[in-house]
Amino acid sequence: MIRLEGVSLTRGTFSLEGIDLSLSRGEHLFVIGPSGSGKTLLLETIAGIHGDASGKILIMGRDMSGLLPEERGLSLMYQDYSLFPHLTVAENIGFGLTIRGVPGNETATIVDNLVARFGITPLRDRYPASLSGGEKQRVALARALATSPVLLLLDEPFAAIDPMLKSQFIDELGRIRRERDLTILQVSHSREEVYALADRVAVMIDGRVRQVGTCDEVFRSPASREVAIFTGYENILEGVVTSDDRRIHLLVAGGIRIGIPQGTPPGTRMVACIRAADVVLTPEGSHGTGGLRIADGVVASTRNDEHGVSVTVDCGVPIISWFSHREMEQHQWRLGQEVGVLLPSQSVHLFDSDHPEEHLISHS
Repeated sequence: MIRLEGVSLTRGTFSLEGIDLSLSRGEHLFVIGPSGSGKTLLLETIAGIHGDASGKILIMGRDMSGLLPEERGLSLMYQDYSLFPHLTVAENIGFGLTIRGVPGNETATIVDNLVARFGITPLRDRYPASLSGGEKQRVALARALATSPVLLLLDEPFAAIDPMLKSQFIDELGRIRRERDLTILQVSHSREEVYALADRVAVMIDGRVRQVGTCDEVFRSPASREVAIFTGYENILEGVVTSDDRRIHLLVAGGIRIGIPQGTPPGTRMVACIRAADVVLTPEGSHGTGGLRIADGVVASTRNDEHGVSVTVDCGVPIISWFSHREMEQHQWRLGQEVGVLLPSQSVHLFDSDHPEEHLISHS
Protein backbone atom coordinates (compact mmCIF):
# COMPACT_ATOMS: atom_id res chain seq x y z
CA MET A 1 0.00 0.00 0.00
CA ILE A 2 2.72 2.47 0.99
CA ARG A 3 6.27 2.17 -0.25
CA LEU A 4 9.38 4.30 0.12
CA GLU A 5 12.12 3.76 -2.45
CA GLY A 6 15.52 5.36 -1.93
CA VAL A 7 14.13 8.39 -0.10
CA SER A 8 16.93 10.82 0.70
CA LEU A 9 17.03 14.34 2.11
CA THR A 10 19.76 16.62 3.44
CA ARG A 11 19.23 19.26 6.11
CA GLY A 12 22.43 21.03 7.12
CA THR A 13 24.98 18.38 8.05
CA PHE A 14 22.35 15.64 8.50
CA SER A 15 20.96 13.37 5.79
CA LEU A 16 18.33 10.73 5.36
CA GLU A 17 20.09 8.16 3.21
CA GLY A 18 18.29 5.88 0.78
CA ILE A 19 15.31 4.95 2.94
CA ASP A 20 13.49 1.84 1.69
CA LEU A 21 10.37 0.98 3.67
CA SER A 22 6.91 -0.44 3.05
CA LEU A 23 3.62 -0.72 4.93
CA SER A 24 0.67 -2.96 4.20
CA ARG A 25 -2.90 -1.75 4.57
CA GLY A 26 -3.92 -1.78 8.23
CA GLU A 27 -0.35 -2.24 9.46
CA HIS A 28 1.09 -0.43 12.48
CA LEU A 29 4.80 0.12 11.87
CA PHE A 30 6.99 1.75 14.51
CA VAL A 31 10.15 3.71 13.78
CA ILE A 32 12.58 3.67 16.69
CA GLY A 33 16.14 4.87 17.12
CA PRO A 34 18.39 7.23 19.07
CA SER A 35 17.53 10.91 19.33
CA GLY A 36 18.71 12.76 16.25
CA SER A 37 18.54 9.73 13.97
CA GLY A 38 16.05 11.34 11.57
CA LYS A 39 12.76 9.78 12.67
CA THR A 40 10.70 12.99 12.74
CA LEU A 41 12.37 14.20 9.54
CA LEU A 42 11.27 10.97 7.87
CA LEU A 43 7.64 11.52 8.91
CA GLU A 44 7.75 15.11 7.65
CA THR A 45 9.26 13.97 4.35
CA ILE A 46 6.49 11.42 3.84
CA ALA A 47 3.92 14.10 4.70
CA GLY A 48 5.33 16.40 2.00
CA ILE A 49 6.67 19.11 4.30
CA HIS A 50 10.11 18.81 2.68
CA GLY A 51 9.49 18.98 -1.04
CA ASP A 52 13.13 18.66 -2.09
CA ALA A 53 13.51 15.01 -1.04
CA SER A 54 14.71 12.56 -3.68
CA GLY A 55 13.51 9.00 -4.24
CA LYS A 56 9.92 7.83 -4.43
CA ILE A 57 7.04 7.86 -1.95
CA LEU A 58 4.27 5.68 -3.36
CA ILE A 59 0.82 5.55 -1.76
CA MET A 60 -1.70 3.17 -3.31
CA GLY A 61 0.68 3.03 -6.29
CA ARG A 62 0.62 6.79 -6.79
CA ASP A 63 3.88 8.75 -6.70
CA MET A 64 3.60 11.62 -4.20
CA SER A 65 6.45 13.62 -5.76
CA GLY A 66 5.46 17.25 -6.20
CA LEU A 67 2.22 16.96 -4.26
CA LEU A 68 1.48 19.38 -1.44
CA PRO A 69 0.90 17.96 2.07
CA GLU A 70 -2.87 18.50 1.84
CA GLU A 71 -2.95 16.60 -1.47
CA ARG A 72 -1.38 13.42 -0.09
CA GLY A 73 -4.27 12.11 1.99
CA LEU A 74 -2.12 11.81 5.11
CA SER A 75 -2.31 13.14 8.66
CA LEU A 76 0.71 14.01 10.82
CA MET A 77 0.36 14.39 14.58
CA TYR A 78 3.32 15.84 16.49
CA GLN A 79 4.18 15.06 20.10
CA ASP A 80 3.30 18.63 21.16
CA TYR A 81 -0.04 18.23 19.30
CA SER A 82 0.33 21.65 17.54
CA LEU A 83 -3.26 22.69 18.20
CA PHE A 84 -4.20 26.13 16.93
CA PRO A 85 -4.52 28.32 20.06
CA HIS A 86 -7.04 30.71 18.47
CA LEU A 87 -9.44 27.92 17.43
CA THR A 88 -11.87 26.03 19.64
CA VAL A 89 -11.70 22.27 20.04
CA ALA A 90 -14.40 21.78 17.40
CA GLU A 91 -12.70 24.21 15.01
CA ASN A 92 -9.34 22.47 15.49
CA ILE A 93 -10.86 19.08 14.71
CA GLY A 94 -12.62 20.38 11.62
CA PHE A 95 -9.70 22.47 10.33
CA GLY A 96 -8.40 19.91 7.84
CA LEU A 97 -11.86 19.42 6.41
CA THR A 98 -12.39 23.16 6.07
CA ILE A 99 -9.19 23.77 4.10
CA ARG A 100 -10.13 20.87 1.83
CA GLY A 101 -13.42 22.56 1.02
CA VAL A 102 -15.68 20.03 2.71
CA PRO A 103 -19.18 21.56 3.12
CA GLY A 104 -19.94 22.98 6.55
CA ASN A 105 -22.80 20.61 7.38
CA GLU A 106 -20.67 17.57 6.49
CA THR A 107 -17.78 18.93 8.55
CA ALA A 108 -20.10 19.49 11.52
CA THR A 109 -21.35 15.90 11.34
CA ILE A 110 -17.81 14.48 11.26
CA VAL A 111 -16.74 16.71 14.17
CA ASP A 112 -19.82 15.73 16.19
CA ASN A 113 -19.06 12.04 15.68
CA LEU A 114 -15.41 12.45 16.66
CA VAL A 115 -15.98 14.49 19.82
CA ALA A 116 -18.51 11.86 20.88
CA ARG A 117 -16.12 9.00 20.05
CA PHE A 118 -13.32 10.56 22.09
CA GLY A 119 -15.55 11.63 24.97
CA ILE A 120 -14.75 15.32 24.58
CA THR A 121 -18.18 16.74 23.71
CA PRO A 122 -18.14 19.04 26.80
CA LEU A 123 -14.84 20.51 25.54
CA ARG A 124 -15.91 21.39 22.01
CA ASP A 125 -16.18 25.15 22.62
CA ARG A 126 -13.05 25.47 24.76
CA TYR A 127 -9.63 26.65 23.60
CA PRO A 128 -6.39 24.62 23.81
CA ALA A 129 -4.91 26.74 26.61
CA SER A 130 -7.61 25.48 28.98
CA LEU A 131 -7.07 21.78 28.21
CA SER A 132 -5.04 19.20 30.10
CA GLY A 133 -2.36 17.15 28.36
CA GLY A 134 -4.69 14.18 28.00
CA GLU A 135 -7.46 16.35 26.59
CA LYS A 136 -5.10 17.92 24.06
CA GLN A 137 -3.99 14.45 23.00
CA ARG A 138 -7.58 13.40 22.31
CA VAL A 139 -8.30 16.58 20.35
CA ALA A 140 -5.14 16.21 18.27
CA LEU A 141 -5.90 12.58 17.44
CA ALA A 142 -9.50 13.44 16.55
CA ARG A 143 -8.21 16.19 14.24
CA ALA A 144 -5.78 13.76 12.62
CA LEU A 145 -8.58 11.27 11.94
CA ALA A 146 -11.16 13.80 10.70
CA THR A 147 -9.92 13.67 7.11
CA SER A 148 -9.94 9.83 7.01
CA PRO A 149 -6.23 9.62 6.11
CA VAL A 150 -4.87 6.67 4.14
CA LEU A 151 -1.81 6.88 6.42
CA LEU A 152 -1.61 8.27 9.95
CA LEU A 153 1.83 9.58 10.93
CA LEU A 154 2.37 9.81 14.69
CA ASP A 155 5.42 11.50 16.21
CA GLU A 156 5.66 10.28 19.81
CA PRO A 157 1.96 10.90 20.53
CA PHE A 158 2.20 9.71 24.14
CA ALA A 159 5.36 11.61 25.12
CA ALA A 160 3.49 14.38 26.95
CA ILE A 161 0.94 12.11 28.63
CA ASP A 162 0.97 11.46 32.36
CA PRO A 163 2.41 7.96 32.91
CA MET A 164 -0.73 6.99 34.83
CA LEU A 165 -2.83 7.62 31.69
CA LYS A 166 -0.39 6.28 29.13
CA SER A 167 -1.52 2.65 29.14
CA GLN A 168 -5.12 3.82 28.74
CA PHE A 169 -4.24 5.84 25.64
CA ILE A 170 -2.16 2.99 24.21
CA ASP A 171 -5.16 0.69 24.50
CA GLU A 172 -7.42 3.33 22.97
CA LEU A 173 -5.17 3.82 19.94
CA GLY A 174 -5.22 0.07 19.38
CA ARG A 175 -9.02 0.03 19.46
CA ILE A 176 -9.29 3.01 17.09
CA ARG A 177 -6.90 1.39 14.65
CA ARG A 178 -8.99 -1.79 14.59
CA GLU A 179 -12.27 0.12 14.28
CA ARG A 180 -11.07 2.17 11.32
CA ASP A 181 -8.58 -0.28 9.77
CA LEU A 182 -5.94 2.45 10.03
CA THR A 183 -2.46 2.25 8.57
CA ILE A 184 -0.08 3.89 11.04
CA LEU A 185 3.59 4.87 10.97
CA GLN A 186 4.59 5.87 14.50
CA VAL A 187 7.80 7.23 15.99
CA SER A 188 8.46 6.23 19.58
CA HIS A 189 11.15 5.88 22.24
CA SER A 190 8.96 3.60 24.35
CA ARG A 191 9.41 -0.16 24.26
CA GLU A 192 6.07 -0.44 26.08
CA GLU A 193 4.29 1.22 23.15
CA VAL A 194 6.17 -0.88 20.61
CA TYR A 195 5.35 -4.21 22.20
CA ALA A 196 1.71 -3.22 22.79
CA LEU A 197 0.94 -1.92 19.31
CA ALA A 198 3.56 -2.75 16.67
CA ASP A 199 3.15 -5.23 13.85
CA ARG A 200 6.73 -4.47 12.80
CA VAL A 201 9.57 -2.22 13.90
CA ALA A 202 12.10 -0.25 11.85
CA VAL A 203 15.33 0.86 13.54
CA MET A 204 16.80 4.15 12.30
CA ILE A 205 20.35 5.16 13.16
CA ASP A 206 22.20 8.13 11.63
CA GLY A 207 19.61 8.70 8.92
CA ARG A 208 19.45 5.10 7.71
CA VAL A 209 17.06 2.23 8.33
CA ARG A 210 19.31 -0.47 9.80
CA GLN A 211 16.77 -3.24 10.43
CA VAL A 212 13.08 -3.97 9.96
CA GLY A 213 11.28 -6.88 11.59
CA THR A 214 8.91 -8.02 14.30
CA CYS A 215 9.55 -6.97 17.89
CA ASP A 216 11.22 -10.29 18.66
CA GLU A 217 13.37 -10.16 15.52
CA VAL A 218 14.64 -6.67 16.29
CA PHE A 219 15.07 -6.91 20.07
CA ARG A 220 16.30 -10.52 20.23
CA SER A 221 18.18 -10.80 16.93
CA PRO A 222 19.82 -7.44 16.11
CA ALA A 223 21.38 -7.38 12.66
CA SER A 224 24.35 -5.17 13.50
CA ARG A 225 26.45 -3.81 16.35
CA GLU A 226 24.62 -0.46 16.18
CA VAL A 227 21.21 -2.09 16.50
CA ALA A 228 22.46 -4.33 19.32
CA ILE A 229 23.69 -1.30 21.27
CA PHE A 230 20.43 0.58 20.73
CA THR A 231 18.24 -2.38 21.71
CA GLY A 232 20.06 -2.78 25.01
CA TYR A 233 22.65 -5.52 24.65
CA GLU A 234 25.19 -4.60 27.33
CA ASN A 235 27.82 -7.15 26.25
CA ILE A 236 28.98 -6.97 22.64
CA LEU A 237 32.13 -9.02 22.08
CA GLU A 238 34.01 -9.45 18.82
CA GLY A 239 36.26 -12.43 18.23
CA VAL A 240 37.49 -15.13 15.86
CA VAL A 241 35.96 -18.57 15.36
CA THR A 242 38.26 -21.41 16.46
CA SER A 243 37.81 -25.17 16.73
CA ASP A 244 39.27 -27.79 19.05
CA ASP A 245 38.16 -31.20 20.29
CA ARG A 246 35.27 -31.12 17.79
CA ARG A 247 33.89 -27.96 19.39
CA ILE A 248 33.47 -24.56 17.81
CA HIS A 249 34.19 -21.46 19.88
CA LEU A 250 34.34 -17.72 19.45
CA LEU A 251 37.69 -16.67 20.91
CA VAL A 252 37.44 -13.19 22.41
CA ALA A 253 40.12 -10.97 23.98
CA GLY A 254 41.12 -12.13 27.44
CA GLY A 255 40.95 -15.78 26.42
CA ILE A 256 37.16 -15.92 26.67
CA ARG A 257 35.69 -18.82 24.70
CA ILE A 258 32.02 -18.74 23.78
CA GLY A 259 30.45 -21.88 22.35
CA ILE A 260 28.74 -21.34 18.99
CA PRO A 261 26.78 -23.56 16.56
CA GLN A 262 28.58 -25.97 14.25
CA GLY A 263 29.10 -24.98 10.64
CA THR A 264 30.88 -21.65 11.04
CA PRO A 265 34.29 -21.75 9.30
CA PRO A 266 37.31 -21.23 11.60
CA GLY A 267 38.86 -17.81 11.13
CA THR A 268 35.51 -16.06 10.65
CA ARG A 269 35.25 -12.85 12.63
CA MET A 270 31.98 -12.70 14.53
CA VAL A 271 30.21 -10.57 17.11
CA ALA A 272 28.48 -12.08 20.15
CA CYS A 273 25.67 -10.11 21.78
CA ILE A 274 24.69 -11.04 25.34
CA ARG A 275 22.22 -9.33 27.63
CA ALA A 276 23.47 -8.58 31.14
CA ALA A 277 20.45 -10.31 32.67
CA ASP A 278 21.54 -13.57 30.99
CA VAL A 279 25.07 -13.53 32.47
CA VAL A 280 25.39 -15.79 35.53
CA LEU A 281 28.08 -15.20 38.18
CA THR A 282 29.35 -17.81 40.61
CA PRO A 283 31.88 -17.43 43.45
CA GLU A 284 35.41 -18.55 42.61
CA GLY A 285 35.85 -22.19 43.55
CA SER A 286 32.20 -23.00 42.95
CA HIS A 287 31.20 -24.94 39.86
CA GLY A 288 27.96 -23.01 39.64
CA THR A 289 24.85 -23.88 37.71
CA GLY A 290 22.84 -22.21 35.00
CA GLY A 291 25.30 -22.18 32.15
CA LEU A 292 28.67 -22.95 30.60
CA ARG A 293 31.64 -21.29 32.29
CA ILE A 294 33.33 -18.99 29.77
CA ALA A 295 35.75 -17.00 31.93
CA ASP A 296 36.98 -16.08 35.39
CA GLY A 297 37.35 -12.52 36.57
CA VAL A 298 37.18 -9.96 39.33
CA VAL A 299 34.25 -7.72 40.25
CA ALA A 300 35.42 -4.31 39.06
CA SER A 301 32.37 -2.12 39.72
CA THR A 302 28.69 -2.08 40.59
CA ARG A 303 26.01 0.42 39.63
CA ASN A 304 22.62 0.82 41.29
CA ASP A 305 19.45 2.10 39.68
CA GLU A 306 15.76 1.88 40.50
CA HIS A 307 15.40 -1.49 38.79
CA GLY A 308 18.46 -3.36 40.02
CA VAL A 309 22.25 -3.54 40.07
CA SER A 310 24.73 -3.89 37.19
CA VAL A 311 27.90 -5.77 38.11
CA THR A 312 30.94 -5.38 35.85
CA VAL A 313 33.48 -8.21 35.94
CA ASP A 314 36.99 -7.70 34.58
CA CYS A 315 37.81 -10.83 32.56
CA GLY A 316 40.47 -9.19 30.40
CA VAL A 317 37.47 -7.52 28.78
CA PRO A 318 34.55 -6.20 30.85
CA ILE A 319 31.51 -8.49 31.17
CA ILE A 320 28.35 -6.95 32.64
CA SER A 321 25.82 -8.94 34.64
CA TRP A 322 22.56 -7.67 36.11
CA PHE A 323 20.68 -8.52 39.29
CA SER A 324 17.44 -7.40 40.86
CA HIS A 325 17.83 -5.73 44.25
CA ARG A 326 16.56 -8.89 45.92
CA GLU A 327 19.09 -11.05 44.04
CA MET A 328 21.87 -8.62 44.94
CA GLU A 329 20.98 -8.89 48.64
CA GLN A 330 21.22 -12.66 48.30
CA HIS A 331 24.57 -12.78 46.49
CA GLN A 332 26.31 -9.73 48.00
CA TRP A 333 28.86 -9.39 45.19
CA ARG A 334 31.66 -7.10 46.37
CA LEU A 335 34.45 -5.18 44.68
CA GLY A 336 37.57 -7.27 44.15
CA GLN A 337 35.74 -10.59 44.56
CA GLU A 338 36.89 -13.38 42.24
CA VAL A 339 34.01 -14.90 40.29
CA GLY A 340 33.28 -17.25 37.44
CA VAL A 341 31.20 -16.10 34.47
CA LEU A 342 28.63 -18.51 33.03
CA LEU A 343 26.36 -18.25 30.01
CA PRO A 344 23.17 -20.29 29.71
CA SER A 345 22.60 -22.09 26.43
CA GLN A 346 20.56 -20.10 23.90
CA SER A 347 21.56 -16.76 25.47
CA VAL A 348 24.05 -15.62 22.80
CA HIS A 349 23.10 -13.87 19.56
CA LEU A 350 25.78 -14.01 16.86
CA PHE A 351 26.40 -12.32 13.54
CA ASP A 352 29.26 -12.11 11.06
CA SER A 353 31.14 -8.89 11.84
CA ASP A 354 32.09 -8.35 8.19
CA HIS A 355 28.57 -8.86 6.81
CA PRO A 356 26.16 -8.34 9.71
CA GLU A 357 22.93 -7.88 7.78
CA GLU A 358 23.58 -10.53 5.15
CA HIS A 359 24.95 -13.30 7.34
CA LEU A 360 22.91 -13.29 10.50
CA ILE A 361 23.34 -16.30 12.78
CA SER A 362 21.00 -16.72 15.72
CA HIS A 363 21.78 -18.74 18.83
CA SER A 364 19.19 -17.09 21.07
